[in-house]
Formats: sequence, C-alpha cells, structure tokens
Amino acid sequence: MPEIMNEIQVDSDLKCFHCGQSCEETLWSNGNAFCCFGCKTVYEILDANDLCEYYTLNRNPGNHIEQVNKDAYSYLDEKKIRKQIIVFDSENFAKVKFYIPGIHCISCIWLLENLNKITPGILKSRVNFARKTIDIEFDPVQVSLSTIAASLSEVGYAPQINLDTQKKEKPKVDRKLVLKLAVAGFCFGNVMLFSFPEYLGLDHSDRQLMRIFSWLNFTLSLPVFFYSGFDYIRSAWRSFKDREINIDVPIAAGLIALFLRSSYDIISATGPGYLDSFTGLVFFLLVGRWFQGKTYESLAFDRDFTSYFPLAVNRRVKNQWTPVVIYELKRGDQIRIRNMEIVPADSTLLDEFAYIDYSFVTGESRPVKVTKGELVYAGGRLIGTVVTLLVEKETSQSHLTSLWNNEVFKKATESKYQKIIDRAARRFTWIILLIACVTFIYWNVHNPEQKWLILTSVLMVACPCALALAAPFTYGNMLRVFGRHKLYLKNADIVEKLAGIDTIVFDKTGTITHGHAPEIKFQGYLNSLQLSRVKTLTSYSTHPLSTIISKSIPLTSEEVVEEFKEISGQGIQGIINGQLIKIGSPTFVGSGNTQYQPLATNVYVSIDHEVFGYFSIRTSIRKNLNTMLTRLHTKMVSLLSGDNDSDRDSMRALFEPSARLLFNQSPHDKLNYIEYLQGNGKTVLMIGDGLNDAGALKQSDVGIAITDDTGIFTPACDGILLGENLRWLDRYLDLARSSSVILKTGFAISFFYNAIALSFAVTGHLTPLVAAILMPISSISVVVFSTVAVNWVANKKLGNIN
Repeated sequence: MPEIMNEIQVDSDLKCFHCGQSCEETLWSNGNAFCCFGCKTVYEILDANDLCEYYTLNRNPGNHIEQVNKDAYSYLDEKKIRKQIIVFDSENFAKVKFYIPGIHCISCIWLLENLNKITPGILKSRVNFARKTIDIEFDPVQVSLSTIAASLSEVGYAPQINLDTQKKEKPKVDRKLVLKLAVAGFCFGNVMLFSFPEYLGLDHSDRQLMRIFSWLNFTLSLPVFFYSGFDYIRSAWRSFKDREINIDVPIAAGLIALFLRSSYDIISATGPGYLDSFTGLVFFLLVGRWFQGKTYESLAFDRDFTSYFPLAVNRRVKNQWTPVVIYELKRGDQIRIRNMEIVPADSTLLDEFAYIDYSFVTGESRPVKVTKGELVYAGGRLIGTVVTLLVEKETSQSHLTSLWNNEVFKKATESKYQKIIDRAARRFTWIILLIACVTFIYWNVHNPEQKWLILTSVLMVACPCALALAAPFTYGNMLRVFGRHKLYLKNADIVEKLAGIDTIVFDKTGTITHGHAPEIKFQGYLNSLQLSRVKTLTSYSTHPLSTIISKSIPLTSEEVVEEFKEISGQGIQGIINGQLIKIGSPTFVGSGNTQYQPLATNVYVSIDHEVFGYFSIRTSIRKNLNTMLTRLHTKMVSLLSGDNDSDRDSMRALFEPSARLLFNQSPHDKLNYIEYLQGNGKTVLMIGDGLNDAGALKQSDVGIAITDDTGIFTPACDGILLGENLRWLDRYLDLARSSSVILKTGFAISFFYNAIALSFAVTGHLTPLVAAILMPISSISVVVFSTVAVNWVANKKLGNIN
C-alpha cells in the first residue's frame, strides 16, 4: 500500500485506464489506475465477464462515469411508460431502441453488442453507429427495462430517453460546427488584417511592428488549431489507434505541418509564417463541411414512407369493409386482418383470440396466442381466422421497412461496387501521403520557401469522398424514383442487382392474371345458406381466387368460421355451424371428377366431404402485358403456375415463342426451378404474389411481390410492385441498368477531378486556400450530378407512368 501511495504522489500526470482523463484521486484495480469509482466499477464489470478485450480495440476507449443510481430508471417499468418506449413485447421476447449519445468508436460498438455477457436476460444487441442507437432484444421474464437502462449507464453509455413519442423530430442544427466556423472566420479575418504589413511590403524600419502583428496572428491561430480544426486531428489520431487510415489523415497532416512551420518561423523570428493560409484553410474546410451537410440534407434520398409503401388493409367505413392504403389509418380505426396478412400498426384485438406469427419481428416462426384486449404489434402476421383490430398507433412505415431489412431476410450476395469503393478508399490515402512526401522532397530542393504551402495543397485537394458518395447517392436517388412510380424496393442495393438481371420468371395467378372484372360461374348447386357460408369462408383468405369468389356472391352472413386452415397450393377449409367446408383443388376437396376448361380455372367446393360442384373462373390478363413481354425478348423468360394447363394456349399467345411455360408447379417445384436457373449461371428475377411462391421469391436474386389491394406481404421479397404497373417492368429494368452508367460516370468525374487537382497542386499552381475550397466542391459536384442525371434519365424512361 505505501508503494501505491508513493506512486500516486510522484506521478501527477497519471491517466485513467478506462477514460484517459487525469487522475486527481487515483483508485487502483489489478494494477490499473482509475480516476473515479465509476470508471473502476466499469472495468471490474468487464473484467468479471471476461470482456477486457474492450481495452485492446482502443486505448482509453471509455466515457467518464459518474456513479449510477440504481433506481434512476425505475420509472421505465411503469406500465404506461413502458408501453411508450417498447418496440415489441411478448411473454418471453421484447425489443427496445435506445439513443446512446456516448457511442464514439469501435470499442463502444464491441462492448454494446456484447451486453448479453454482462446482463442476463439480454438476448441480442445491435448498434447503429451513424444514428448512435442500440436495438436490444431481451427476455422480459429475466430482466426488466429499468435494469437494462441501468446496465447501460453502469458501463458508461447512459441512454437518452424521450417520452414525447408524438413529437416529430426537426432537422438538428449542428451548433458546435457553427461555433467552430464562427471562431475560425473571426480569427481568419483578423489574421488577414494583421498580415497587411507583410502584404504591403513594409520596410526594415517597421520590423518591430511586423513582429507584433506576427505574434497577434500566432495568438489568433491557437483557437483555430486547438478548437476549430482539432476534429480533423482527433479523427486522424483515432484512425491510427484503430489501425485504419481515413481521409482526415492527410488533412490533419497538412494542418499540423502548416501550423508548426508557421509557429517556428514566428518564434525564431525567421519569417511571418503562413498563418493567414492556415486559418483560412480551416475556415474554408468548415464552410465546405457545413455546405456539404446542407446539400446532402436537401438532396437526401431517404424515402417518404407514406408515399411508397403500397400495402392495403380492410378498414370499417359505415359498416362496410373498404380497402385503404395503410398510411391512411388513424388511431381508433377498426381494421380487418385476414389469414397471412401483416398487421400494419400496433392495435388492440377485439375478437376472443388470434394466433400471430411474429417471425417478421423476431426472426423466429413461433405463433403466439393473443386474447381479447391484448396489444398486437405492427409486423405480426395473422395465422388462421379473420380478426378485427382497433388501431392504437398510426402506421410507422419506417418501422415496417426496418423490419423488412432485418438480417434474417437478407440475401448473401454482396455489392460489387461497394467492394471496389472500399478497396479504393483504403489505398487512396496511402497514395496521397506518398505523393505528398515525393512532392515535399522535390520542392525542398528546388524552392524551399514554397515547400510547406505546396505540401499542404497536395494534402488538402485530393479527396476520395466523391468516390464514396457516388454509389449511395446514385442508387439512393434511383430508389426514390422507383418509389414514386409504384415500385418499392427494400434498399438501394437492390437497384444494382436489378441492373444485372438476365432471366425473369413470372407466376400466373395474381401476377399475369388478376381478379378485376372476372367471369365466374358455379357449375353444380348450392342454396343461399351454403353460398353465404362459402362467401364467409373465402373472405377469410387473401388468395386472388378466394377474393374473386367472395366478391361474386351478393350475400351476407354473421356466422363465424372455426378451425380455419389454408394449405398453400391446395385450398382452404373451415367449420361453420358444425359443417366442414373445403374449397380448392379437386384433390383437396376429394373430387374424382376433374373438369378442365380452356381459359378457365376451376375451384371445387365440398361440404361435409360431399362435392357440390365447382366455380369456373375466367380471370382476365393484365392490360398491355404482351407489349412488355415483347420488349423483354433479349432476356430468358419463364412462366410458373400451380394451376392446370387449361390456360396454356392463352399464355402461349401472350408470351414469346422462346418462353418456357410450366404448369402444375407446387411451391417446392417453383423454388427448385429458380435454383436450376441459378445453377446454370443465370441472374434471376422472380415476379409473384407472395402466396404460393414465397420460397421462390427468397431464392431468386431479386424477388418482387405484386400487390393490388391486399395486405399480403412476404419479408422474403426484395420489392413490392403495384399490379397495374407490371406492364412497365421492362422500363424499370432499363432504368436500373442506366443507374450503372450514371455511377460509372460519377466514378470518372471523381477520378478526373483528383488527377487534375493533384497535378496543379504538385506543380505549385494551387494555394492551400483554393485547395480547401475545391475539396468539398468535388463531392458536391458528384452528388449533384448523380441527382440530376437520375432524375433526367427517369423522366425520359418513366415520364408517362403514373
């Protein structure tokens, strides 16, 4: 103990092992010094859970910890407050999202994503570094919400909780950036003013005045270096500690070189230095950063989810169930959810019970029984009997889209362009540093007075940002354009995949054909009571043929279906008032007499195992598909159908002679066919309704689900297309290919900018001030080009599409 006390007294510059701050009152644990009890506690927690790798990823990575009050978050367990914060809740599984402003480095991410090793009951945690948020999945039986929040605080990442869920976020003003910009601007202006004696070339008798002005310039440059421009140096230092080299490294090197050289000149009285260039450089760098932020904000391609998510649900309007797009739902609306439909908003169950599959939310297919009055969360899929729900919260389509992008539903293919960009960005900085060194050596020999300015210009002017921004802004703006034209894609990477499609596979029912104005007849006999029960049973299903049958029967019934089942590719069944009713294929209902009619689909009906006949349905083909299919002649096209081949002649007339038509295909057959095509080197686009072809949609390189007025949605698909716009499929694909051309042009702009700018800087024809102005302009030019080019090409190719 005396040895420790002596060490504390002697080493006044001792740094905290956890947060790196100076230790005024040093605490020790395992030979490591800590500035406070909070930092020491965090270390001991990590050490006890074998998580000290946290300290190997970064030196002093933690935040300074104040002692945590265990009861500070107890209010989160109150029922009303918990309901506001929780994203999803069930008996053994819950999800919550917290905003953590303390996230700043790779160590933070590593620790936060290993919370399950510290706090029992936490199942999984995932950090969004850009938004500084963490999504936590946990078992509410084992751990409470308040305990999770307290655990985050104990390790130095206190969540910032806002209970005002109705308040819409306004764009945040970066006040720190504005203040740094103001300081740099003030100092730059005054340094310019004090540099006038140098600019005017005052004679030797005024040297004393010039020295005073030089020291004033030095004084004004200090806040610019240590405050306004220090973020670049801090970022460069962190990149070194993380064993990575980022774009801020050459900028920081240029700033340090210019400042130290100028400081040496002034202190040694050998010259006035370059502090006018230094302060102006920082000022224009910050102006560029601010202007970039404003430009990206105005050109942001984040989608307005209320405009593009084309799912519909039945809402009660004057005692009638009317399909409405889900973003029109309001709190207090009654909605009717059918088998396999997605619940679009947090709602209260009005029926006695329901089975909800939350695999869309949790990634695990485990139907949960919900009873009357309980909350059903957005993203749940109904299994079985139709239910009525009362909307509690308006639809959060951003939430649905985030669920859609869950890793569980992601495909393994990686972006080709992203790999190129990542590789180029990693090498770019090293190349610039090498060029800067060679340039410095050359000018040190030929013109030593100019070497520092030229070195700084080289380090400033080159920027890989334009290269990095080309892909996200091109594909992001294309994503927005597709959305405006009723093709809603999961994310921007799908645009790149669409550009490489060479094979297209269509489903028939609900895709090529649709239920608008069909011709339907019942061959056999059903009395009015039986017909009303058939209507009730088919209304429970979202299959296109069920919808056609239900709409064709002008009867109503208040009877309820029990034990409803829907067997993919076969039919539906249920018990109504003690009678077992089956509707579907002849094999499913037990009919031995199969009738085939050209251009028609037959749906059989049996009641208590007695076949009463069949509905003959002549569905219409969507308008203008023949011209679209003709325009797709350069691609391999196939049709897969679960129906019999009675429609073969009409489909053959619709498709090109080279198209392959396959009938009587089960869902498994469809999936196998997609795998067969991919095994032969094809890049496959699957177009289906998401009912009997969910497996094929997931297996395909790009799967697009067709929707008309239904809430059916499969997370396995990569896009949703409004049915009436299927006729423009070839134009969508053509536009996706154009995005690749636009992206390559953006790459070329970035490359030529850097090549030309570097040639001017290396030869001494570019000052650091001009370099600082040009650097953000290069990024902005690529962003503006991508945006303008995408919109111009889109207007040219999709101009007449509603």
